[in-house]
Amino acid sequence: MNKITFKQLAPFLVLSVVAIAAIFVKPIADYADASKYSTADIAWVIVATALVFLMTPGLAFFYGGMVHRKNVISTMIKSVVAAGVVSILWVVVGYSLCFGDSIGGFIGNPATHLFFKGVNSGEPILQGASAPLTIPLTLFALFQLMFAIITPGLVVGAVAERIRFTAYILFIALFSLLVYAPIAHWTWHPKGFLASMGVLDFAGGTVVHISAGCAALAGALVLKRRKVHMEHKEIPPANIPYVLIGTGLLWFGWFGFNAGSALGANALAVSAFATTNTAAAAAGLSWMFFDVLKGKKPSVLGFCIGAVVGLVAITPAAGFVAIPQSIFIGVVSAIISNIAVYYKQKSTLDDTLDVFPCHGIGGMVGMLLTGVFATTAVNSGGKDGLFYGNVSFFFTQLKALGIVVGYSFVVSFLIFKFINFILPLRVSSEEEEMGLDASQHDEKYLQGTLLVHGSNNTIEEKVAEQF
Repeated sequence: MNKITFKQLAPFLVLSVVAIAAIFVKPIADYADASKYSTADIAWVIVATALVFLMTPGLAFFYGGMVHRKNVISTMIKSVVAAGVVSILWVVVGYSLCFGDSIGGFIGNPATHLFFKGVNSGEPILQGASAPLTIPLTLFALFQLMFAIITPGLVVGAVAERIRFTAYILFIALFSLLVYAPIAHWTWHPKGFLASMGVLDFAGGTVVHISAGCAALAGALVLKRRKVHMEHKEIPPANIPYVLIGTGLLWFGWFGFNAGSALGANALAVSAFATTNTAAAAAGLSWMFFDVLKGKKPSVLGFCIGAVVGLVAITPAAGFVAIPQSIFIGVVSAIISNIAVYYKQKSTLDDTLDVFPCHGIGGMVGMLLTGVFATTAVNSGGKDGLFYGNVSFFFTQLKALGIVVGYSFVVSFLIFKFINFILPLRVSSEEEEMGLDASQHDEKYLQGTLLVHGSNNTIEEKVAEQF
Protein backbone atom coordinates (compact mmCIF):
# COMPACT_ATOMS: atom_id res chain seq x y z
CA MET A 1 0.00 0.00 0.00
CA ASN A 2 1.35 3.43 -0.99
CA LYS A 3 2.12 5.93 1.73
CA ILE A 4 -0.70 8.48 2.15
CA THR A 5 0.45 12.06 1.73
CA PHE A 6 -0.97 15.05 3.59
CA LYS A 7 -2.55 16.32 0.35
CA GLN A 8 -4.45 13.03 0.06
CA LEU A 9 -5.44 13.10 3.72
CA ALA A 10 -6.49 16.76 3.96
CA PRO A 11 -9.92 16.60 2.21
CA PHE A 12 -11.08 13.62 4.26
CA LEU A 13 -9.68 15.19 7.42
CA VAL A 14 -11.56 18.46 6.85
CA LEU A 15 -14.83 16.62 6.20
CA SER A 16 -14.30 14.49 9.31
CA VAL A 17 -13.72 17.56 11.50
CA VAL A 18 -16.91 19.16 10.15
CA ALA A 19 -18.89 15.96 10.77
CA ILE A 20 -17.64 15.69 14.36
CA ALA A 21 -18.26 19.39 15.06
CA ALA A 22 -21.82 18.99 13.76
CA ILE A 23 -22.56 16.45 16.50
CA PHE A 24 -22.25 19.14 19.16
CA VAL A 25 -24.57 21.70 17.54
CA LYS A 26 -27.55 21.94 19.87
CA PRO A 27 -30.91 21.38 18.14
CA ILE A 28 -33.42 24.19 18.57
CA ALA A 29 -37.19 23.68 18.50
CA ASP A 30 -39.14 25.33 15.69
CA TYR A 31 -40.81 28.36 17.24
CA ALA A 32 -41.32 30.44 14.10
CA ASP A 33 -44.68 32.12 13.59
CA ALA A 34 -46.26 29.86 10.98
CA SER A 35 -49.29 32.13 10.62
CA LYS A 36 -47.33 34.15 8.04
CA TYR A 37 -46.78 31.11 5.83
CA SER A 38 -48.64 30.38 2.60
CA THR A 39 -48.97 26.69 1.77
CA ALA A 40 -49.23 27.51 -1.94
CA ASP A 41 -46.01 29.52 -1.79
CA ILE A 42 -44.26 26.75 0.13
CA ALA A 43 -45.34 24.15 -2.43
CA TRP A 44 -44.18 26.26 -5.37
CA VAL A 45 -40.78 27.15 -3.87
CA ILE A 46 -40.12 23.50 -2.97
CA VAL A 47 -40.78 22.60 -6.62
CA ALA A 48 -38.67 25.54 -7.81
CA THR A 49 -35.81 24.45 -5.54
CA ALA A 50 -35.87 20.97 -7.07
CA LEU A 51 -35.99 22.48 -10.57
CA VAL A 52 -32.91 24.58 -9.91
CA PHE A 53 -31.07 21.53 -8.60
CA LEU A 54 -31.92 19.72 -11.85
CA MET A 55 -29.94 22.38 -13.70
CA THR A 56 -26.68 21.02 -12.26
CA PRO A 57 -26.89 17.59 -13.97
CA GLY A 58 -28.33 19.47 -16.95
CA LEU A 59 -25.19 21.59 -17.07
CA ALA A 60 -23.09 18.44 -16.78
CA PHE A 61 -24.77 16.99 -19.90
CA PHE A 62 -24.49 20.34 -21.70
CA TYR A 63 -20.75 20.62 -21.07
CA GLY A 64 -20.00 16.90 -21.24
CA GLY A 65 -21.44 16.62 -24.73
CA MET A 66 -19.17 19.35 -26.11
CA VAL A 67 -15.74 18.21 -24.93
CA HIS A 68 -13.56 15.47 -26.42
CA ARG A 69 -14.85 12.02 -25.55
CA LYS A 70 -11.77 11.25 -23.47
CA ASN A 71 -12.78 14.09 -21.12
CA VAL A 72 -16.56 13.58 -20.84
CA ILE A 73 -16.69 12.03 -17.37
CA SER A 74 -14.13 14.38 -15.85
CA THR A 75 -16.02 17.41 -17.18
CA MET A 76 -19.41 16.19 -15.96
CA ILE A 77 -18.28 15.28 -12.44
CA LYS A 78 -16.72 18.70 -11.89
CA SER A 79 -20.16 20.26 -12.24
CA VAL A 80 -21.99 17.63 -10.20
CA VAL A 81 -19.44 17.43 -7.36
CA ALA A 82 -20.24 21.08 -6.56
CA ALA A 83 -23.53 19.78 -5.14
CA GLY A 84 -21.53 17.94 -2.50
CA VAL A 85 -18.93 20.56 -1.67
CA VAL A 86 -21.22 23.61 -1.67
CA SER A 87 -24.05 21.89 0.23
CA ILE A 88 -21.78 21.20 3.21
CA LEU A 89 -20.16 24.64 3.05
CA TRP A 90 -23.59 26.27 2.84
CA VAL A 91 -24.86 24.61 6.01
CA VAL A 92 -21.67 25.29 7.93
CA VAL A 93 -21.03 28.92 7.01
CA GLY A 94 -22.06 29.80 3.45
CA TYR A 95 -25.64 30.81 4.18
CA SER A 96 -24.47 33.00 7.06
CA LEU A 97 -21.95 34.77 4.85
CA CYS A 98 -24.66 35.50 2.27
CA PHE A 99 -27.69 36.23 4.47
CA GLY A 100 -26.46 36.54 8.04
CA ASP A 101 -26.48 39.84 9.93
CA SER A 102 -24.84 42.32 7.61
CA ILE A 103 -21.37 43.60 8.46
CA GLY A 104 -21.20 46.99 6.80
CA GLY A 105 -23.17 45.83 3.78
CA PHE A 106 -20.19 43.77 2.58
CA ILE A 107 -20.55 40.31 4.13
CA GLY A 108 -22.81 38.41 6.48
CA ASN A 109 -21.74 37.55 10.01
CA PRO A 110 -20.54 33.90 9.82
CA ALA A 111 -21.75 33.29 13.37
CA THR A 112 -25.38 34.26 12.63
CA HIS A 113 -26.39 30.87 11.25
CA LEU A 114 -23.24 28.78 11.80
CA PHE A 115 -24.17 25.14 11.07
CA PHE A 116 -27.65 26.46 10.14
CA LYS A 117 -28.11 27.60 13.73
CA GLY A 118 -31.56 29.09 14.15
CA VAL A 119 -32.53 28.83 10.47
CA ASN A 120 -35.32 26.35 11.12
CA SER A 121 -36.50 28.23 14.20
CA GLY A 122 -36.13 31.88 13.29
CA GLU A 123 -38.82 34.25 12.12
CA PRO A 124 -39.46 33.99 8.36
CA ILE A 125 -37.84 37.37 7.68
CA LEU A 126 -34.42 38.49 6.55
CA GLN A 127 -32.64 41.08 8.64
CA GLY A 128 -33.46 44.46 7.15
CA ALA A 129 -36.25 43.19 4.88
CA SER A 130 -39.41 45.29 4.65
CA ALA A 131 -41.84 42.37 4.79
CA PRO A 132 -41.81 38.79 6.12
CA LEU A 133 -41.40 35.82 3.82
CA THR A 134 -44.43 33.61 3.28
CA ILE A 135 -42.21 30.51 3.35
CA PRO A 136 -40.03 29.08 6.15
CA LEU A 137 -36.55 30.56 6.32
CA THR A 138 -35.13 27.05 5.91
CA LEU A 139 -36.83 26.73 2.52
CA PHE A 140 -35.48 30.11 1.47
CA ALA A 141 -31.99 28.95 2.52
CA LEU A 142 -32.32 25.73 0.51
CA PHE A 143 -33.58 27.60 -2.56
CA GLN A 144 -30.57 29.92 -2.37
CA LEU A 145 -28.28 26.91 -1.92
CA MET A 146 -29.15 25.69 -5.42
CA PHE A 147 -27.85 28.94 -6.90
CA ALA A 148 -24.64 28.60 -4.92
CA ILE A 149 -24.19 25.04 -6.23
CA ILE A 150 -24.48 25.78 -9.94
CA THR A 151 -22.29 28.91 -9.96
CA PRO A 152 -18.84 27.24 -9.58
CA GLY A 153 -20.12 24.47 -11.84
CA LEU A 154 -20.44 27.00 -14.66
CA VAL A 155 -16.70 27.73 -14.51
CA VAL A 156 -15.90 24.13 -15.47
CA GLY A 157 -16.47 24.78 -19.17
CA ALA A 158 -13.61 27.28 -19.38
CA VAL A 159 -10.99 25.09 -17.71
CA ALA A 160 -12.13 21.71 -19.05
CA GLU A 161 -9.67 19.15 -20.42
CA ARG A 162 -6.67 20.38 -18.42
CA ILE A 163 -7.45 21.16 -14.76
CA ARG A 164 -6.66 18.67 -12.00
CA PHE A 165 -9.74 17.36 -10.16
CA THR A 166 -8.41 17.95 -6.64
CA ALA A 167 -7.44 21.50 -7.57
CA TYR A 168 -10.96 22.14 -8.82
CA ILE A 169 -12.47 20.87 -5.57
CA LEU A 170 -10.40 23.46 -3.72
CA PHE A 171 -11.45 26.14 -6.23
CA ILE A 172 -15.14 25.37 -5.58
CA ALA A 173 -14.65 25.91 -1.84
CA LEU A 174 -12.59 29.12 -2.13
CA PHE A 175 -14.74 30.61 -4.88
CA SER A 176 -17.93 29.94 -2.91
CA LEU A 177 -16.57 31.62 0.22
CA LEU A 178 -14.55 34.49 -1.28
CA VAL A 179 -16.42 35.40 -4.48
CA TYR A 180 -19.96 34.06 -4.50
CA ALA A 181 -20.85 34.79 -0.86
CA PRO A 182 -19.77 38.46 -0.86
CA ILE A 183 -21.47 39.25 -4.19
CA ALA A 184 -24.67 37.46 -3.11
CA HIS A 185 -24.65 39.49 0.12
CA TRP A 186 -24.05 42.79 -1.70
CA THR A 187 -26.89 42.12 -4.14
CA TRP A 188 -29.56 40.09 -2.36
CA HIS A 189 -29.25 40.89 1.32
CA PRO A 190 -31.59 43.81 2.15
CA LYS A 191 -28.62 45.66 3.69
CA GLY A 192 -26.05 44.70 1.05
CA PHE A 193 -24.35 47.76 -0.38
CA LEU A 194 -25.41 47.07 -4.00
CA ALA A 195 -29.00 46.52 -2.85
CA SER A 196 -28.79 49.80 -0.94
CA MET A 197 -27.63 51.51 -4.15
CA GLY A 198 -30.82 50.30 -5.84
CA VAL A 199 -29.25 47.59 -8.01
CA LEU A 200 -31.74 45.03 -9.37
CA ASP A 201 -30.86 41.39 -10.07
CA PHE A 202 -33.99 39.27 -9.99
CA ALA A 203 -32.48 35.79 -10.18
CA GLY A 204 -28.71 35.93 -10.49
CA GLY A 205 -27.43 37.56 -13.67
CA THR A 206 -24.90 39.40 -11.53
CA VAL A 207 -24.48 37.02 -8.61
CA VAL A 208 -24.31 33.82 -10.66
CA HIS A 209 -23.45 34.44 -14.31
CA ILE A 210 -21.19 37.48 -14.25
CA SER A 211 -19.22 36.14 -11.28
CA ALA A 212 -18.86 32.70 -12.90
CA GLY A 213 -18.05 34.17 -16.32
CA CYS A 214 -15.28 36.36 -14.92
CA ALA A 215 -13.92 33.47 -12.86
CA ALA A 216 -13.91 31.40 -16.05
CA LEU A 217 -11.86 34.07 -17.82
CA ALA A 218 -9.40 34.15 -14.90
CA GLY A 219 -9.10 30.36 -14.89
CA ALA A 220 -8.46 30.18 -18.62
CA LEU A 221 -5.71 32.80 -18.31
CA VAL A 222 -3.98 31.09 -15.38
CA LEU A 223 -4.19 27.57 -16.84
CA LYS A 224 -3.06 28.76 -20.28
CA ARG A 225 -3.74 26.93 -23.52
CA ARG A 226 -4.28 23.25 -24.18
CA LYS A 227 -1.91 21.52 -26.60
CA VAL A 228 -4.71 20.97 -29.13
CA HIS A 229 -5.58 24.67 -28.93
CA MET A 230 -2.00 25.72 -29.68
CA GLU A 231 -1.90 23.27 -32.59
CA HIS A 232 -5.24 24.62 -33.88
CA LYS A 233 -6.79 21.15 -33.90
CA GLU A 234 -10.55 20.98 -34.18
CA ILE A 235 -12.02 18.75 -31.48
CA PRO A 236 -15.35 17.13 -32.41
CA PRO A 237 -18.01 17.20 -29.66
CA ALA A 238 -18.26 13.89 -27.85
CA ASN A 239 -22.04 13.65 -28.00
CA ILE A 240 -24.32 16.32 -29.46
CA PRO A 241 -27.48 14.56 -28.16
CA TYR A 242 -26.00 15.09 -24.65
CA VAL A 243 -25.88 18.82 -25.41
CA LEU A 244 -29.51 18.72 -26.52
CA ILE A 245 -30.55 16.84 -23.37
CA GLY A 246 -28.55 19.26 -21.23
CA THR A 247 -30.20 22.24 -22.91
CA GLY A 248 -33.64 20.79 -22.27
CA LEU A 249 -32.85 20.18 -18.59
CA LEU A 250 -31.38 23.67 -18.21
CA TRP A 251 -34.36 25.31 -19.91
CA PHE A 252 -36.77 23.29 -17.76
CA GLY A 253 -34.85 23.98 -14.55
CA TRP A 254 -34.54 27.67 -15.37
CA PHE A 255 -38.27 28.09 -14.78
CA GLY A 256 -37.51 27.36 -11.13
CA PHE A 257 -34.40 29.55 -11.28
CA ASN A 258 -36.31 32.65 -12.45
CA ALA A 259 -39.97 32.12 -11.61
CA GLY A 260 -39.02 30.64 -8.24
CA SER A 261 -37.19 33.85 -7.39
CA ALA A 262 -40.59 35.50 -6.90
CA LEU A 263 -40.61 33.36 -3.70
CA GLY A 264 -44.32 32.73 -4.05
CA ALA A 265 -47.06 31.30 -6.22
CA ASN A 266 -48.11 34.69 -7.56
CA ALA A 267 -48.52 36.80 -10.68
CA LEU A 268 -44.86 37.87 -10.60
CA ALA A 269 -43.77 34.23 -10.81
CA VAL A 270 -46.02 33.75 -13.85
CA SER A 271 -44.53 36.84 -15.52
CA ALA A 272 -40.97 35.67 -14.82
CA PHE A 273 -41.85 32.22 -16.17
CA ALA A 274 -43.13 33.78 -19.41
CA THR A 275 -40.17 36.12 -19.93
CA THR A 276 -37.77 33.23 -19.29
CA ASN A 277 -39.29 31.01 -21.95
CA THR A 278 -39.68 33.83 -24.46
CA ALA A 279 -36.10 35.07 -24.16
CA ALA A 280 -34.69 31.54 -24.48
CA ALA A 281 -36.76 30.87 -27.61
CA ALA A 282 -35.79 34.19 -29.20
CA ALA A 283 -32.10 33.73 -28.40
CA GLY A 284 -31.93 30.17 -29.75
CA LEU A 285 -33.43 31.30 -33.05
CA SER A 286 -31.30 34.43 -33.11
CA TRP A 287 -28.02 32.51 -32.72
CA MET A 288 -29.01 29.93 -35.34
CA PHE A 289 -30.23 32.49 -37.89
CA PHE A 290 -27.19 34.72 -37.30
CA ASP A 291 -24.97 31.71 -38.09
CA VAL A 292 -26.89 31.24 -41.34
CA LEU A 293 -26.22 34.91 -42.20
CA LYS A 294 -22.52 34.15 -41.81
CA GLY A 295 -22.76 31.30 -44.33
CA LYS A 296 -23.05 28.40 -41.89
CA LYS A 297 -25.71 25.73 -41.78
CA PRO A 298 -28.28 25.85 -38.96
CA SER A 299 -26.85 23.65 -36.21
CA VAL A 300 -28.08 21.88 -33.11
CA LEU A 301 -25.19 23.33 -31.11
CA GLY A 302 -26.00 26.83 -32.35
CA PHE A 303 -29.61 26.71 -31.21
CA CYS A 304 -28.70 25.10 -27.87
CA ILE A 305 -25.95 27.59 -27.06
CA GLY A 306 -28.15 30.50 -28.13
CA ALA A 307 -31.04 29.35 -25.96
CA VAL A 308 -28.75 29.12 -22.91
CA VAL A 309 -27.39 32.62 -23.61
CA GLY A 310 -30.97 33.91 -23.71
CA LEU A 311 -31.68 32.22 -20.38
CA VAL A 312 -28.58 33.83 -18.91
CA ALA A 313 -29.49 37.30 -20.19
CA ILE A 314 -33.10 37.23 -18.98
CA THR A 315 -32.11 36.03 -15.50
CA PRO A 316 -31.48 39.47 -13.91
CA ALA A 317 -34.47 40.96 -15.74
CA ALA A 318 -37.04 38.16 -15.50
CA GLY A 319 -39.17 39.71 -12.76
CA PHE A 320 -38.72 43.33 -13.81
CA VAL A 321 -39.38 43.44 -17.58
CA ALA A 322 -42.50 42.76 -19.62
CA ILE A 323 -42.89 39.77 -21.93
CA PRO A 324 -42.53 41.64 -25.29
CA GLN A 325 -39.22 43.20 -24.25
CA SER A 326 -37.86 39.74 -23.36
CA ILE A 327 -37.84 38.95 -27.09
CA PHE A 328 -35.46 41.85 -27.68
CA ILE A 329 -33.28 40.80 -24.76
CA GLY A 330 -33.00 37.26 -26.14
CA VAL A 331 -32.23 38.32 -29.72
CA VAL A 332 -29.65 40.96 -28.81
CA SER A 333 -27.85 38.88 -26.17
CA ALA A 334 -27.43 35.96 -28.58
CA ILE A 335 -25.99 38.19 -31.32
CA ILE A 336 -23.54 39.88 -28.93
CA SER A 337 -22.36 36.56 -27.46
CA ASN A 338 -22.09 35.04 -30.95
CA ILE A 339 -19.82 37.90 -32.03
CA ALA A 340 -17.83 37.59 -28.80
CA VAL A 341 -17.28 33.87 -29.45
CA TYR A 342 -16.10 34.66 -32.98
CA TYR A 343 -13.44 37.11 -31.77
CA LYS A 344 -12.45 34.83 -28.89
CA GLN A 345 -11.73 32.08 -31.41
CA LYS A 346 -9.42 34.47 -33.25
CA SER A 347 -7.47 35.15 -30.04
CA THR A 348 -5.12 33.02 -27.96
CA LEU A 349 -7.62 32.75 -25.09
CA ASP A 350 -8.41 29.08 -24.45
CA ASP A 351 -11.83 29.24 -22.83
CA THR A 352 -12.70 25.66 -23.78
CA LEU A 353 -16.50 25.95 -24.00
CA ASP A 354 -16.86 29.76 -24.32
CA VAL A 355 -18.06 30.34 -20.77
CA PHE A 356 -16.96 33.98 -20.64
CA PRO A 357 -18.51 35.01 -24.00
CA CYS A 358 -21.76 33.19 -23.21
CA HIS A 359 -22.29 33.36 -19.44
CA GLY A 360 -20.09 36.32 -18.57
CA ILE A 361 -21.04 38.65 -21.42
CA GLY A 362 -24.59 37.26 -21.52
CA GLY A 363 -24.99 38.18 -17.85
CA MET A 364 -23.56 41.65 -18.46
CA VAL A 365 -25.94 42.28 -21.36
CA GLY A 366 -28.86 41.09 -19.24
CA MET A 367 -27.90 43.32 -16.33
CA LEU A 368 -27.62 46.41 -18.53
CA LEU A 369 -30.85 45.66 -20.38
CA THR A 370 -32.55 45.34 -17.00
CA GLY A 371 -31.45 48.93 -16.54
CA VAL A 372 -33.08 49.75 -19.88
CA PHE A 373 -36.38 47.82 -19.82
CA ALA A 374 -37.30 47.37 -16.15
CA THR A 375 -40.75 48.74 -15.40
CA THR A 376 -42.83 49.18 -12.28
CA ALA A 377 -45.84 48.11 -14.36
CA VAL A 378 -44.52 44.54 -14.01
CA ASN A 379 -43.03 44.77 -10.53
CA SER A 380 -43.98 47.63 -8.23
CA GLY A 381 -40.97 46.79 -6.08
CA GLY A 382 -38.61 47.45 -8.98
CA LYS A 383 -37.81 50.59 -10.93
CA ASP A 384 -38.44 52.10 -14.33
CA GLY A 385 -35.46 51.77 -16.66
CA LEU A 386 -33.78 53.99 -19.24
CA PHE A 387 -36.40 53.21 -21.90
CA TYR A 388 -39.04 54.64 -19.57
CA GLY A 389 -37.12 57.78 -18.70
CA ASN A 390 -35.06 56.72 -15.66
CA VAL A 391 -31.47 57.43 -16.71
CA SER A 392 -30.03 57.22 -13.18
CA PHE A 393 -31.13 53.62 -12.70
CA PHE A 394 -29.30 52.54 -15.87
CA PHE A 395 -26.09 54.11 -14.56
CA THR A 396 -26.64 52.38 -11.21
CA GLN A 397 -26.70 49.05 -13.04
CA LEU A 398 -23.63 50.05 -15.05
CA LYS A 399 -21.72 51.01 -11.91
CA ALA A 400 -22.62 47.73 -10.20
CA LEU A 401 -21.55 45.85 -13.33
CA GLY A 402 -18.07 47.36 -13.11
CA ILE A 403 -17.78 46.56 -9.40
CA VAL A 404 -18.82 42.92 -9.77
CA VAL A 405 -16.72 42.28 -12.89
CA GLY A 406 -13.62 43.76 -11.28
CA TYR A 407 -14.06 41.98 -7.95
CA SER A 408 -14.96 38.54 -9.33
CA PHE A 409 -12.15 38.55 -11.91
CA VAL A 410 -9.38 39.76 -9.58
CA VAL A 411 -10.30 37.51 -6.63
CA SER A 412 -10.85 34.46 -8.87
CA PHE A 413 -7.50 35.10 -10.56
CA LEU A 414 -5.81 35.20 -7.15
CA ILE A 415 -7.62 32.01 -6.08
CA PHE A 416 -6.34 30.11 -9.14
CA LYS A 417 -2.82 31.47 -8.55
CA PHE A 418 -2.96 30.46 -4.87
CA ILE A 419 -4.12 26.93 -5.69
CA ASN A 420 -1.37 26.61 -8.29
CA PHE A 421 1.13 27.65 -5.60
CA ILE A 422 0.14 24.96 -3.09
CA LEU A 423 -0.63 22.09 -5.49
CA PRO A 424 -0.46 21.49 -9.25
CA LEU A 425 -3.43 23.21 -10.91
CA ARG A 426 -2.94 21.65 -14.30
CA VAL A 427 -2.45 18.02 -15.29
CA SER A 428 0.80 16.98 -16.96
CA SER A 429 1.09 16.95 -20.74
CA GLU A 430 1.01 13.14 -20.67
CA GLU A 431 -2.20 13.14 -18.59
CA GLU A 432 -3.74 15.74 -20.90
CA GLU A 433 -2.92 13.58 -23.91
CA MET A 434 -4.34 10.47 -22.20
CA GLY A 435 -7.52 12.33 -21.26
CA LEU A 436 -8.72 13.35 -17.83
CA ASP A 437 -11.29 10.55 -17.59
CA ALA A 438 -8.48 8.01 -17.40
CA SER A 439 -5.76 10.08 -15.74
CA GLN A 440 -7.92 11.70 -13.03
CA HIS A 441 -10.62 9.10 -12.42
CA ASP A 442 -9.41 5.83 -13.96
CA GLU A 443 -12.67 5.68 -15.89
CA LYS A 444 -13.59 5.96 -19.56
CA TYR A 445 -16.62 7.13 -21.49
CA LEU A 446 -17.91 4.46 -23.88
CA GLN A 447 -19.92 5.51 -26.89
CA GLY A 448 -21.19 2.92 -29.32
CA THR A 449 -18.57 0.19 -28.78
CA LEU A 450 -18.30 -1.83 -31.98
CA LEU A 451 -18.13 -5.58 -31.35
CA VAL A 452 -16.74 -7.47 -34.36
CA HIS A 453 -17.84 -11.10 -34.75
CA GLY A 454 -14.97 -13.53 -34.75
CA SER A 455 -12.58 -11.05 -33.18
CA ASN A 456 -10.40 -12.19 -30.31
CA ASN A 457 -9.76 -8.62 -29.13
CA THR A 458 -10.46 -7.94 -25.49
CA ILE A 459 -13.01 -5.36 -24.39
CA GLU A 460 -10.14 -3.16 -23.23
CA GLU A 461 -8.53 -3.28 -26.68
CA LYS A 462 -11.79 -2.43 -28.38
CA VAL A 463 -12.29 0.51 -26.04
CA ALA A 464 -8.73 1.65 -26.67
CA GLU A 465 -9.36 1.61 -30.41
CA GLN A 466 -12.11 4.21 -29.91
CA PHE A 467 -9.68 6.56 -28.22
